[in-house]
Amino acid sequence: MLIGLDCAEPSLVLERWRAELPTLSGLMERGRYGRLRSVVPPITVPAWSCMMASRTPGDLGIYGFRNRADHSYDGLFVADGSAVHAPRLWDLATRYGKPSIVLGVPGTYPPRPLNGVLVSCFLTPSLESRYTYPPQLAHEIDQVVGEYLFDCDDFRTEDKDDLLRQVYEMTDRRFRLAEHLLDTRPWQLFAMVEIGLDRMHHGFWKDLDPEHRRHDPSSGYGNAILDYLRHLDGLISRLLERAGDETTVLVVSDHGARRMEGGIRLNEWLRREGFLRTLAEPNGVSSLRDAGVDWSGTTAWGEGGYYGRVFLNVQGREPQGTVPPGELDGVLKELSGRLEALPGPDGEPLGTRVYRPEDLYEEVNGVAPDLLVFFGDLAWRAVGTVGGGDGVYTYENDTGPDDANHAQDGLLIMAGPGIEPGAVETMDLLDVAPTVLELLGLEPLPSMRGRSLL
Repeated sequence: MLIGLDCAEPSLVLERWRAELPTLSGLMERGRYGRLRSVVPPITVPAWSCMMASRTPGDLGIYGFRNRADHSYDGLFVADGSAVHAPRLWDLATRYGKPSIVLGVPGTYPPRPLNGVLVSCFLTPSLESRYTYPPQLAHEIDQVVGEYLFDCDDFRTEDKDDLLRQVYEMTDRRFRLAEHLLDTRPWQLFAMVEIGLDRMHHGFWKDLDPEHRRHDPSSGYGNAILDYLRHLDGLISRLLERAGDETTVLVVSDHGARRMEGGIRLNEWLRREGFLRTLAEPNGVSSLRDAGVDWSGTTAWGEGGYYGRVFLNVQGREPQGTVPPGELDGVLKELSGRLEALPGPDGEPLGTRVYRPEDLYEEVNGVAPDLLVFFGDLAWRAVGTVGGGDGVYTYENDTGPDDANHAQDGLLIMAGPGIEPGAVETMDLLDVAPTVLELLGLEPLPSMRGRSLL
């Protein structure tokens, strides 16, 4: 039984609030637990698919929600399940005749056939889409929980009461469905992911953290994340009642969370440093698309998000490339050095980390960013806008209010027959799938990057 809590932060669950969470604390007392090192980048897409397949983002060719489909300037696509070609845990269970229940795992829309049942993830466009396997399961879901909710309508909102209502409603319906499926379907592998905790962190971290620049001790939401975790803990206990004594339970997260200090306007920095040229001076703050790019005078451009992606405009690769292939390495070194040296708004060192895909992954598929940039080691998000008089630093998110960024470490709690109890310093997200396969009596694939934790 694998229960995924998207964005569960180990410092809160394993340490600060452990005594507040009796179900999870009980699993820790009789099992193994610790931080789970995520992939780079530690983003919901692709991290859950990496976990379930034990393959890196480079193997999958998926580097975030939005990826370049080709080397054109506007060929971005959202990486849903159709982009995942590596077999995941339930595919391998199916191969060996073992039934699975799969519920809400990111990267499962559109659904594919398996031995068992599957309800797709938050990337599902609507209930009008085919979101279950088998298809007729959708009618049963409607009878059991009413309108099934894949995600919140908008978690980047100032209406915090409505966000709370949405998160609790979504979570309760998903767990009610989980109980129904456990009661009515055969299974040897149960895998579900609840995304509500991620939405709570992004929506309420400033209320939790007195050091957050937007912290308001009188907001009334100071316990919102703790209260939700207590609620989750109770819901998880109901799932454990449906797991027999021979069942191993894993509670996992794909990444953690941390305070977001602000944003670095990546494209505006590239523009000011002479790497990016717009067709004209932007009229106030605008997107790069609205401003227009003079590709003939552009060396590099970027995409914003929880981490920054930098793409070079390479001759013979991009339509109007300017960087000779022989100079590519030198330009990347220069860009990396200057980005890592970029200070904070008060001149303080940011501790930015810059990665090259070929240094991260043994195999690099798809169209990878030339550089992956973790501003302030993920304390600052990357913002894609240009223009305006605000400079390179911003405290307004270009996609709406957001209090938290992702942190590199998620968590893993594992309890069951033969699992020796105790804290483990660090485990790796890619080790989850080989561990589950061993528990199911199956051999991991030779292509898997991780190893069993047993």
